[in-house]
Amino acid sequence: MKIFRQEPSSLDAIGDWPWLDQELLHTSRSHQVCMTCHFFRHHPGANGIPLLTCHLHQGLIDQGEHLTHRCSGWMEDLHRPLDWAA
Repeated sequence: MKIFRQEPSSLDAIGDWPWLDQELLHTSRSHQVCMTCHFFRHHPGANGIPLLTCHLHQGLIDQGEHLTHRCSGWMEDLHRPLDWAA
């Protein structure tokens, strides 16, 4: 059983992670997109451009794809409040 960490260790080079492709990410027209997933994170990148990451697949997500795509491993983020107006 693989244990997933919330944050990479200091030895992990997130910028070296592979880009996730269309074989893994599928178009979604619901709230179930990468941005709302438990494994989604963003990290500061070069020149101030954030790196969008999936810690489940240890990969990078193209800008904009996090709003319209998800994978089969999508999981509700239980740490974020469910009521967006709160």
